[in-house]
Amino acid sequence: MARGWESKSVEEQQSEAASPAQHLNQLLSAAEIARKREREQLLLSRKHVLGQLSSAQSPRHREMLQAALADLETRLARLV
Repeated sequence: MARGWESKSVEEQQSEAASPAQHLNQLLSAAEIARKREREQLLLSRKHVLGQLSSAQSPRHREMLQAALADLETRLARLV
Protein backbone atom coordinates (compact mmCIF):
# COMPACT_ATOMS: atom_id res chain seq x y z
CA MET A 1 0.00 0.00 0.00
CA ALA A 2 2.75 2.46 0.90
CA ARG A 3 4.48 1.86 -2.41
CA GLY A 4 1.35 2.73 -4.42
CA TRP A 5 0.75 5.86 -2.35
CA GLU A 6 4.36 6.92 -2.86
CA SER A 7 4.03 6.56 -6.63
CA LYS A 8 0.89 8.66 -6.71
CA SER A 9 2.55 11.34 -4.63
CA VAL A 10 5.56 11.50 -6.94
CA GLU A 11 3.28 11.61 -9.98
CA GLU A 12 1.27 14.45 -8.48
CA GLN A 13 4.43 16.38 -7.62
CA GLN A 14 5.76 15.99 -11.15
CA SER A 15 2.50 17.15 -12.71
CA GLU A 16 2.35 20.14 -10.38
CA ALA A 17 5.95 21.06 -11.18
CA ALA A 18 5.26 20.91 -14.92
CA SER A 19 1.98 22.79 -14.65
CA PRO A 20 3.33 26.33 -14.02
CA ALA A 21 5.67 26.08 -17.02
CA GLN A 22 2.84 24.91 -19.26
CA HIS A 23 0.57 27.61 -17.90
CA LEU A 24 3.19 30.30 -18.54
CA ASN A 25 3.73 29.11 -22.12
CA GLN A 26 0.00 29.27 -22.74
CA LEU A 27 -0.10 32.87 -21.54
CA LEU A 28 2.80 33.96 -23.74
CA SER A 29 2.25 34.55 -27.43
CA ALA A 30 4.53 33.03 -30.04
CA ALA A 31 6.26 36.41 -30.50
CA GLU A 32 6.92 36.75 -26.78
CA ILE A 33 8.34 33.24 -26.61
CA ALA A 34 10.62 33.98 -29.58
CA ARG A 35 11.77 37.25 -27.99
CA LYS A 36 12.47 35.50 -24.69
CA ARG A 37 14.46 32.77 -26.46
CA GLU A 38 16.45 35.36 -28.44
CA ARG A 39 17.25 37.30 -25.25
CA GLU A 40 18.48 34.12 -23.55
CA GLN A 41 20.68 33.31 -26.56
CA LEU A 42 22.12 36.84 -26.61
CA LEU A 43 22.87 36.68 -22.89
CA LEU A 44 24.62 33.35 -23.35
CA SER A 45 26.66 34.75 -26.25
CA ARG A 46 27.55 37.80 -24.15
CA LYS A 47 28.75 35.57 -21.34
CA HIS A 48 30.87 33.57 -23.80
CA VAL A 49 32.43 36.73 -25.29
CA LEU A 50 33.20 38.10 -21.82
CA GLY A 51 34.95 34.84 -20.95
CA GLN A 52 37.05 35.00 -24.10
CA LEU A 53 37.80 38.67 -23.51
CA SER A 54 39.17 37.97 -20.05
CA SER A 55 41.77 35.59 -21.48
CA ALA A 56 42.54 37.28 -24.82
CA GLN A 57 46.17 38.29 -25.28
CA SER A 58 46.28 39.76 -28.78
CA PRO A 59 45.20 43.41 -29.05
CA ARG A 60 43.44 42.69 -32.37
CA HIS A 61 41.55 39.78 -30.86
CA ARG A 62 40.54 41.92 -27.87
CA GLU A 63 39.35 44.64 -30.25
CA MET A 64 37.24 42.12 -32.18
CA LEU A 65 35.75 40.75 -28.96
CA GLN A 66 34.97 44.25 -27.68
CA ALA A 67 33.17 45.02 -30.95
CA ALA A 68 31.20 41.78 -30.63
CA LEU A 69 30.32 42.65 -27.04
CA ALA A 70 29.12 46.13 -28.05
CA ASP A 71 26.95 44.58 -30.79
CA LEU A 72 25.45 42.07 -28.36
CA GLU A 73 24.66 44.78 -25.84
CA THR A 74 23.01 46.90 -28.55
CA ARG A 75 20.88 43.96 -29.64
CA LEU A 76 19.93 43.25 -26.01
CA ALA A 77 18.93 46.87 -25.47
CA ARG A 78 16.60 46.69 -28.50
CA LEU A 79 14.79 43.68 -27.03
CA VAL A 80 13.86 45.43 -23.81
